[in-house]
Amino acid sequence: MPISKVIATVDWNVIFMIAGTMGIVGFFIESKMPSLLADQIINLVPNVKWAIIALALFAGIISAFIDNVATVLMIAPVAVTIAKKLKISPVNSVIAIAVSSNLQGAATLVGDTVSILLGGHAGLSFNDFFFLEGKPGLFWIVEAGALVATLVLVIVFRKEKDPIDKQELTKVEDYFPTVLLVGVVLLLIINSFIPGKYKPDAIEGLINGIICMTLFLIGLIRKFIKTKDTETFIEALKSIDYDTILLLAGLFIVIGGITEAGLVKEISKIFVKVSGDNVFLIYSLVVWASVLFSAFIDNIPYVATMLPVVGEISSIIGVEANLLYFGLLIGATLGGNITPIGASANITGLGILRKEGYDVSAPTFMKISVPFTLSAVVAGYLLVWLIWS
Repeated sequence: MPISKVIATVDWNVIFMIAGTMGIVGFFIESKMPSLLADQIINLVPNVKWAIIALALFAGIISAFIDNVATVLMIAPVAVTIAKKLKISPVNSVIAIAVSSNLQGAATLVGDTVSILLGGHAGLSFNDFFFLEGKPGLFWIVEAGALVATLVLVIVFRKEKDPIDKQELTKVEDYFPTVLLVGVVLLLIINSFIPGKYKPDAIEGLINGIICMTLFLIGLIRKFIKTKDTETFIEALKSIDYDTILLLAGLFIVIGGITEAGLVKEISKIFVKVSGDNVFLIYSLVVWASVLFSAFIDNIPYVATMLPVVGEISSIIGVEANLLYFGLLIGATLGGNITPIGASANITGLGILRKEGYDVSAPTFMKISVPFTLSAVVAGYLLVWLIWS
C-alpha cells in the first residue's frame, strides 16, 4: 500500500470513540456509582440464585454502554464480597457476570469495540442498532439472546437458595462521571440525525470520536481543578487501554493493505465457492465459523479482518449486507464466551478469582459458558435470519 494512504486507512473516529469512552469509564468506576447500583439490586432479591442472576443481568445492561472488561472490574468484586459474607464460592457468579457482559457488548454502538468497528465500516449510527431500515436492529436481537441465556442461568443456579442479608449501600463520591457517561450516549443519539456523518474525510465523519474525547477531557480538566494534582492526568491516561488502541490502528493499516492487494476479494470468492451461492449456507458459515474462531482468539482482530470480507461477499452474491454483518457480530461476540481465553472479560474475571485463591479450570468455566453461549447464539442466529434474510 502506498505510504500516502497509510494514515487514511486508520478509522480515527473509531480510535477516538474507544479512547474517550475508556477514559470516561475510568472516572465512572472511580466514582463508585456502579457499586451503588449493584448494592441496590442485591437488596431487592431474596436468595443467592437471584443475586447471581441479577448481577449477571446488571453486568449485561452496563456492558451495553461501556467496555466489557470495565464492567467485569466493576461488578465481579461485588459478587466476591457477597460470597465472602455468605461463606460460599464466588466462582459461578463471577463466570456468569463475565459471560453476560460479553453477550450484551454488541447491543449498542458504544457497547464493545467490535460494535464500534461495525458502525465505522458499515456507516451505522447509534440509533441504527435499535431500528434500521424499518426493522429491529442488533439491540433487540442481542436482548432476545440474553433472555434465552438468562433462562439457562435460572436452570444452572436452581440449587443456590441460601438467603441474602441487606447490603449497606456504597457511598458515591462524585456524580459528575455518571453525567458524562449519560451525556456520551445522548450526544451520540443526537449525532445520528446529523447529515454527512458517514463521510470519513469530512469533519462530520469524526463527530462521534470528538464527542467522546471532548467529554473525557472535560472530566479530566474538572478533576484536575478539584485535586490540583498533576498525578490526575497520569491516572486518567492510564485508564485508556493503549494495547487495544495500537492493535486497532495496526489492524486498520494491515486490512487496508490486504484490501489494496485484492486479498479480501479472493477470500470472499472462496466463501462463495464453498457455499455454492446458497445465501443460508453462507450466512450459517459466517455465524458458526465466527463462534469457533472467537472461542480461541480475540474477537477484535477477527471482526476487523472479516468485516470487509463479508461486505465483499454480500456484494458478490447480491445479498442484504446487514444479514452477514449482524451474523458476524452475533457469532464473534458470543463465541468468545465458550472458553476462558475467548474474551478479555473472561480472562479478567478469572484473574479476580485467582487473586481470591480460586483457580478455575476450563471444564468448570464451560459448564456455565457453553449452555449460556449456545442458547444465546442459536436465538440470535435464527432471529437475524428471520428479520434480515
